[in-house]
Amino acid sequence: MKKFFYPKSVAIIGASHKPGKIGYEIFKNFLEFPGKVFPVNPNTEPILGRKVYPSILKIKEKVELAIIAIPANSVKKVLKECIRKKVNAVVIISSGFSEIGEEGKKREDELKRIIKNKKIRVIGPNVVGIYCPESKVDALFLSKEKLKRPKKGNIAIISQSGAVGSTILDLMAKMNLGISKFVSYGNAMDVNEVDLLKYLEKDRKTKVIAIYLEGIKSNGKEFLKTVKRVAKKKPIVIIKAGKTERGKKAVTSHTGSLAGSYEIFSAILKQLKIIEAKTLEEFFDLCKALSMQPLPKGKNALIITNGGGFGVLATDEAEKLGLNLKEPSKKMKEKLKKSFPEHVIISNPLDLSGDATAERYKIALNEGLKEYDAIICIILMQIPTLEEKIVDVLKKAKKFRKPILCCTAGSEYTEKIVEKIEKAKIPVYPSPERAIRTLARLLSIK
Repeated sequence: MKKFFYPKSVAIIGASHKPGKIGYEIFKNFLEFPGKVFPVNPNTEPILGRKVYPSILKIKEKVELAIIAIPANSVKKVLKECIRKKVNAVVIISSGFSEIGEEGKKREDELKRIIKNKKIRVIGPNVVGIYCPESKVDALFLSKEKLKRPKKGNIAIISQSGAVGSTILDLMAKMNLGISKFVSYGNAMDVNEVDLLKYLEKDRKTKVIAIYLEGIKSNGKEFLKTVKRVAKKKPIVIIKAGKTERGKKAVTSHTGSLAGSYEIFSAILKQLKIIEAKTLEEFFDLCKALSMQPLPKGKNALIITNGGGFGVLATDEAEKLGLNLKEPSKKMKEKLKKSFPEHVIISNPLDLSGDATAERYKIALNEGLKEYDAIICIILMQIPTLEEKIVDVLKKAKKFRKPILCCTAGSEYTEKIVEKIEKAKIPVYPSPERAIRTLARLLSIK
């Protein structure tokens, strides 16, 4: 499995001479790859100044990873050549297999027979590609001009759908969220969810595993057994498609998967302490929090705010979701009363009022994190007394190793502050409800 993400040499089978073609875009992406890249095409005219080989068998050097982007009816022959070449890892981008019906399924079954008992692993077919920012493996057939690549980070993304997966990548790049690995695994004729989970379980670069799932391609019991074990080491976020009857039919025609009862699947995830994101927005919110913050060790949360109304909205959402907003202890209240002016409301939420300063937040965070398991910190930057020093205050509060989720909303000035806070690995949400919902989901896996 490691050869998919850290190969020393790559062959692009179907590398094209024409800009805009899938094979051209994939080869162009590999121009930044530090290892050896071999474009393969029967037309051996150079592509972007690089020597082109008529067949993978004509490459004299060892090939560790092969990317196949050719018509479906030609894949069989090329896959046999990859086996003869002793390639260990293959990504089949090509579509036209089980997702199109019986004829395509026969074609896919033939590929399965070819690789059976051979020392080769295959991702695909019918995928958008794989991506590893650390190694610069970029087998995505979408151009960098149209789809931004996320920076190096600690979130691994497994997506059954190429379209959803590539959109997740683009949005994560926009949100400045980093990833460790991205895999679009499509029809999963060989490598499936279980294989990827087992690999990512031991991957030191991965802290969070995020999955877009339509239907389980592996054995159901094996999947649940694996996901249960991995979730004890690394948080897993799953967004499940095919929840309705019509959705299930769409899943079958998309990747050839069978989608079972969503209700049963959802209940099992909850039992196994795996986080299920109900929407893409929630998916991103959870990934951001899990990649930046530690998990809470208990269930007590404190809301700190400098805007009473935002504090009320946060409290309403917390009550609705059953968060434990216990009152500060007598000791904490006494300490804060000595430090704050009398108009500060020392409760939960802790309202620092509209003249709050960075120093006031510092005291509230330090005392709050001694007593509570997690903090929702609402910071409205529009007030004149609050300056950029708040960023340093939040940075220093990380020493408690407890989750801090921020909420702030505003225009250009606020956006600059948000960028600096998130650079310090503290997630920021544009509404109190989203911050509270995210924390509630983190607390649910404890």
